[in-house]
Amino acid sequence: MARMMGHRSPSAATSAATAGSDITSHAPTDTTGVTQSVITPTARIARDVQRRVREGLMRILSMSTCPGIGEDHASLASRPQDATFGLNRVNVADPFPVHPDARPARRHPVSGSGTADVSRPHDPGERPRGGRGAFRLSSSAVITCGRMRALPRPRLILAMGALALAAAVVSAGGAQAPAVDAAFAAFWKAASVPDAVAAAPAIVTSGVDFDTAYARLKQGRPYDRNAPRGVQKLTRSMEATPYPFTVDVPAGYDATKKYQVRVQLHGGVGRPDPVARGDGSIGALAGAEQIYVLPQAWAEAPWWGPLQDVNVPAILDQVKRTWNVDENRVVLSGVSDGGTSAFYVAMRDTTPYASFLPLNGFIMVLRNRDLGLRGALFPHNLTNKPFFVVNGGQDPLYPAARVEPYLKQFQAGGLTMEYTPQPEAGHNTAWWPTVKDDFERFVAAHPRQPHPARLTWQTDSTTSRNRAHWLVIDRLAQARPGEDLPDLNNFTAGEEPNFGVRSNGMRVTTVLAGSNAQAFGLQPGDLVAAINGRQLPEALELTDFLGIYQAGEALHFEVERGTARQTVDLKGTYQPTLVPKVTPLFPSPRAAGRVDLVRDGNTVRATTRGVAAFTLLLSPDVFDFARPITVVADGRTVFEGRVQKSVEALVTWAAKDNDRTMLYGAALPITLTP
Repeated sequence: MARMMGHRSPSAATSAATAGSDITSHAPTDTTGVTQSVITPTARIARDVQRRVREGLMRILSMSTCPGIGEDHASLASRPQDATFGLNRVNVADPFPVHPDARPARRHPVSGSGTADVSRPHDPGERPRGGRGAFRLSSSAVITCGRMRALPRPRLILAMGALALAAAVVSAGGAQAPAVDAAFAAFWKAASVPDAVAAAPAIVTSGVDFDTAYARLKQGRPYDRNAPRGVQKLTRSMEATPYPFTVDVPAGYDATKKYQVRVQLHGGVGRPDPVARGDGSIGALAGAEQIYVLPQAWAEAPWWGPLQDVNVPAILDQVKRTWNVDENRVVLSGVSDGGTSAFYVAMRDTTPYASFLPLNGFIMVLRNRDLGLRGALFPHNLTNKPFFVVNGGQDPLYPAARVEPYLKQFQAGGLTMEYTPQPEAGHNTAWWPTVKDDFERFVAAHPRQPHPARLTWQTDSTTSRNRAHWLVIDRLAQARPGEDLPDLNNFTAGEEPNFGVRSNGMRVTTVLAGSNAQAFGLQPGDLVAAINGRQLPEALELTDFLGIYQAGEALHFEVERGTARQTVDLKGTYQPTLVPKVTPLFPSPRAAGRVDLVRDGNTVRATTRGVAAFTLLLSPDVFDFARPITVVADGRTVFEGRVQKSVEALVTWAAKDNDRTMLYGAALPITLTP
């Protein structure tokens, strides 16, 4: 246990200097306010190296054993030890024992050090002359088995080299500790992700080892005990535009305790200016004790726009730097437009959140082209997190009867959801008092898994919206023909005739085996120029145009085939089969890629579509770096081998994520196609 000291340890003093005088420090204090001494990780390593080198020296010395001695030097080295071990002095709690048969005491010359009694039997309570276990060594003699004896030169070199190594390590450790402490102090002081990214290289160059850096990041920053409580009205600026928000902090906030967080998005984003609702607190929607984060949106910065794509994560990051947030209990909820936006965020930025709780929202609002969304939306990304959904039966905007068919298909497709319709409710939250307990129970039952064993992510961008937890999609590729992956984007309603072809405009992309299209002789790559003599524009969708024909009609296709664009005539009878009508909820105007991951121990299996390269972020929490890691992509082993932990990778991603529970020891790039 640490001894009580009347002064702060260097590490505690450094933390206090950088984080303020009244902080939750890594150095514990007793009830009198006296700070206990803290052994820094660097000092601990130096002490461990001292011990190991001393043990090695004992082994060297014991190459010549003492006849009849009952205890070897290895066991002696494991005894409790006192403070120091240097080049010229050995200070141990128990001096080397003297065998009872040792020769009578005599004065033995020691070069350059006068004389010392080294073999005289002594009382166990008596200390050797010169102090507690103190023996000064000459350049050619050592103490062993209670005698001073000459050491052969090779052995002497080994012994003195070991001592020199210990001294060097102690010296380097002492010099390294302030650099490590200063680097971490600057890292914790960073006010934003860019600031943290800028501070990260100093940690790498400080010489800190991986385990020490990992332990410090896992422990996290010291939090100010005097952090503000109550409703805090704050503003962050981006490109000279102020983005106001409020943070509602419990009156009894305790900086030593982690707090659940609810990010609450309001409705009515069409308002011309940002205006705080009420007094800025969570108000009537209060639930369990937690920190509430209430950003603001308006017509020029709606929740589903690129400005809020940056603003909301930045606000959450700022909150995590100020108050002690439980990173695995951060949820996002919203009402009306805010509820609709909960679906939007879940499809774009799932990583920080444990669950999503849309209230009186409707995902299909996001299909409205007037919203001006940038990039496609991919509903299957919703399946990464659980949902708690409420809609009113009498809601004039998004009644439960209109919303439920989509929710039911989402549930059937694998989305974890608790749906709680309110049959008599309109477009309001008058039902909150009766739903609140179920809402908070759901939140408590679904903490975030920082390194989920299963992940799926789809994106049309490799510069944003391309990450889910430990998966980053780096490069897209042309999707290869093959079986489609299950996809919540495919909405089934009614039946439609299926000719057995898929197309991009009039260009055939896929012909299903055994279909009517295959019987006609159509092939992937064919460009349909005319049907029954009617010339067709290339932009027209082939499958839509075929809807004007009835089953049993004779059709004559004129197609251009191959690079030479050879005209081929194909004739037959139109005999489509009736299949469920599948409509994409959100069309993707450009190429997109998807990766599904399953982790089992050190083996990762990936199923991909339209992806050329991705990166796996490997955490020591779930991967054993002492064993090989195997990655299988689309049935083919693409990586197998050991991966080294990297301090640079660790702090790089820690700077980006600001998350004590989501730390990565390595980033493993996987390339599928050149």
